Amino acid sequence: TVSINKAINTQEVAVKEKHARTCILGTHHEKGAQTFWSVVNRLPLSSNAMLCWKFCHVFHKVLRDGHPNVLKDSLRYKSELSDMSRMWGHLSEGYGQLCSIYLKLLRTKMEFHTKNPRFPCNLQMSDRQLDEAGESDVNNFFQLTVEMFDYLECELNLFQTVFNSLDMSRSVSVTTAGQCRLAPLIQVILDCSHLYDYTVKLLFKLHSCLPADTLQGHRDRFMEQFTKLKDLFHRSSNLQYFKRLIQIPQLPENPPNFLRASALSEHISPVVVIPAEGSSPDSEPILEKDDLMDMDASQQNLFDNKFDDIFGSSFSSDPFNFNSQNGMSKDEKDHLIEALYREISGLKAQMENVKVESQRAMLQLKGRVSELEAELAEQQHLGRQAADNCEFLRTELDELRKQREDTEKAQRSLTEIERKAQANEQRYSKLKEKYSELVQNHADLLRKNAEVTKQVSVARQAQVDLEREKKELEDSMERTQEQQGILESLKQELTTSRQELQLLHSSLDTSAESEAKWTMKVAELEEERVSLANTVALREEELVTLREQLEGTQLKLASTQESMGQLAKDQQKRLLVGSRKAADLVIQEALSQMEEPALISCAGSADHLLSKVKSMFSCIEQLEKSRGQYLACPEDIGGLLHSVTLLAHLTSETLAHGSTTSLRAPPEPADSLTEACKQYGREALAYLASLEEEEALEKADSTTMRTCLLKIKAIGEELLPMGLDIKQEELGDLVDKEMAATSAAIETATARIEEMLSKSRAGDTGVKLEVNERILGSCTSLMQAIQVLIVASKDLQREIVESGRGTASPKEFYAKNSRWTEGLISASKAVGWGATIMVDAADLVVQGRGKFEELMVCSHEIAASTAQLVAASKVKADKDSPNLAQLQQASRGVNQATAGVVASTISGKSQIEETDNMDFSSMTLTQIKRQEMDSQVRVLELENDLQKERQRLGELRKKHYELAGVAEGWEEGTEASPSTLQEAVPEKE
Repeated sequence: TVSINKAINTQEVAVKEKHARTCILGTHHEKGAQTFWSVVNRLPLSSNAMLCWKFCHVFHKVLRDGHPNVLKDSLRYKSELSDMSRMWGHLSEGYGQLCSIYLKLLRTKMEFHTKNPRFPCNLQMSDRQLDEAGESDVNNFFQLTVEMFDYLECELNLFQTVFNSLDMSRSVSVTTAGQCRLAPLIQVILDCSHLYDYTVKLLFKLHSCLPADTLQGHRDRFMEQFTKLKDLFHRSSNLQYFKRLIQIPQLPENPPNFLRASALSEHISPVVVIPAEGSSPDSEPILEKDDLMDMDASQQNLFDNKFDDIFGSSFSSDPFNFNSQNGMSKDEKDHLIEALYREISGLKAQMENVKVESQRAMLQLKGRVSELEAELAEQQHLGRQAADNCEFLRTELDELRKQREDTEKAQRSLTEIERKAQANEQRYSKLKEKYSELVQNHADLLRKNAEVTKQVSVARQAQVDLEREKKELEDSMERTQEQQGILESLKQELTTSRQELQLLHSSLDTSAESEAKWTMKVAELEEERVSLANTVALREEELVTLREQLEGTQLKLASTQESMGQLAKDQQKRLLVGSRKAADLVIQEALSQMEEPALISCAGSADHLLSKVKSMFSCIEQLEKSRGQYLACPEDIGGLLHSVTLLAHLTSETLAHGSTTSLRAPPEPADSLTEACKQYGREALAYLASLEEEEALEKADSTTMRTCLLKIKAIGEELLPMGLDIKQEELGDLVDKEMAATSAAIETATARIEEMLSKSRAGDTGVKLEVNERILGSCTSLMQAIQVLIVASKDLQREIVESGRGTASPKEFYAKNSRWTEGLISASKAVGWGATIMVDAADLVVQGRGKFEELMVCSHEIAASTAQLVAASKVKADKDSPNLAQLQQASRGVNQATAGVVASTISGKSQIEETDNMDFSSMTLTQIKRQEMDSQVRVLELENDLQKERQRLGELRKKHYELAGVAEGWEEGTEASPSTLQEAVPEKE
């Protein structure tokens, strides 16, 4: 936690390596990134660009070198990183754009590794692992290359943005601000080197499986990224900051040639070298005393070696010794010295080993000490947090204790009050009973007093009750005085009850005192009633004022509603006019686009045009209905506006499809269709113009528009493809016949190849026999692969018919899906025709009268035809069908066999040409010069013929696809469209 806070701070300096290393070790220690994200979530990354920039740098390093679970723990914050990236993207100065681009890179990195879990986050993997990542499927390699291009594009974007933000006219790499921006590029360089290496290898693999034209977009994108990466690597290697931290590789002068398979051997994977120690300025080692001693010893050894090189070693096998020169032998002292020197050298070697081991142990101990210090700091931090929590809990406990004591006191006082109240109630009830026996009137007075106590809470009636009670008390007192006179006359009768009367008088005094208390309370309530009365008077005055304001507001609201009604009508008219103008612009733009040259390369279908015409009829009916509703109720304008907008867009689409359909039609129907579309556009504009005025709106008529649409419909029906010259009931039988004919053609071709191979073995020898056997063997393998493909296609078709026909017969199913059936028939015919042509070409090649190129073209044609058959077969298949998987496997077998035919043909051609070496030994200088000129002339003629033949081939392919589309119903939205047969087209090309 301490290292994360130290690494991600607001100072514009580079992140220290030791802090980043501690963060990485922490992820391995806890096997995840929970602590990392818990600390990062408390940082204000959205308000401080410097904090966000350093967070991106540390998170990039943790992703690359941390525990594998870091990626899984970080996925939940992916949406927060996206929001932060968009937020920083609005800030164009400082680190805003840098943070936005870096966050986008980190999200792209997380998505790539999530989608491709075989790739580690540091991108280090072998060629075998790279092959396993694609699962030996060319489609997976194709998609993986696209994802790597996107990944590398984000890396290069950050690379370029950082360099653009620096002032390159100054030595920015030696300043702390420059190093802060350049430090994350080390991780980017590591990623870019691996991504470049993998894209090169994948592109070579794709070029070995797919035609070059299909991968033209991949090559263009690679060239763009290659140029950028080479320039950025070159600029980075010149910066002083990178020279002591990383060794940046240099890309080759020219990009790899993917059209030449042997160029893969020339590719050298770029390797980035990072020094093992001292990778940053903050981690430079401090020289200890032992290190200084080692330096002195190494310098002394260096001096001794230099002395020995100049004057000769004194301990060599042939020393420079005067004694030996004089014929004298060494004495024992010399032998002892040599032995001691040998022992010293051995001890020095042991001491060096001990020092190396001690240094390694010291480094390990230092690393362990740093880890323990980090853990100690974390424990201290947790201890402080625990102490703070304890103090907080202690304070809350004291407050709860005080509250409990206050509550207990309140409960005790409440209990005492209730007890006293109960005792008073009992005493008062006894007095009431005794006093009622003596004086009935006095009892009435007490009863009235009790009623006063119950009505204390009613402030507004307090004064009225008080006055009434006062009157009743006065009457009761008068009656009491009268009763006292009666008592005097009855003293003799009450002699026995004098004692009780005295007790009653004492209790009466007590009640008088309580009555005085109640009188004081009544006075207090009177004061409260007066204040409430004043408040009520103020509220009544405010109510009167509010009522006056309400009446004024109601008058204003009535006048405003009247004006708003008029404004609403005007607004409706303006909306209608605006919608009509917008519709006019859409239709006029569609009319103008009919003359645009950009539509010449487009081609539409008559079926699609007729569907648009049908939608137009429905739209016109809806428009007439909405116009009638608007005339009946002018407030209901929503339906009319919707109908006008829909009419404009459908008219635009109808004109566009009519124009593109005319490009495929013959000249006369095409001109008629174009003219009918233009006339319909003009009539639509005239109808929309009539919607602007109310009088013209009532008289608007759509008859002319319907007439134009009927004309367009008639022309479109004439342009519909006629299909095959057979009845739909015969389609099912024809499919079986064509598949059987194709199988028979393949078997015939195989038999002819075997016959040719037998003739070649009987009449040819040497190189020619070897070449013929190789070519005919590859042709036989291709025929066998095609036969397997036809069987798999039959199984899949049978499954499709069984699953899709329901209660209908197979013939009814084929008739119902006639376009799909016609596609199958065409594909089957193409396979059989291609096999026959290839056998003829192989026969001519074996006889020496054919061309190797013709055989290769026939092989490609067969591959394209079989791909067309596969595409037509799997249009209606279930993607999880085992027969579909078997068909795809058979298709891959045909592709491999085709590649084998091409390879054997090329090998045989080169082998034949090598045997026909030209012999110019008997020719003179003049003859050689003459033939050289003739050869140059022939080369120019062949180049010219090649260019013309390529143009002719392009026109033929274009015409072929047009005719095939008309005959087989390749139209947009149908089952057998060219987009469905996309596997066949690249193979043909």
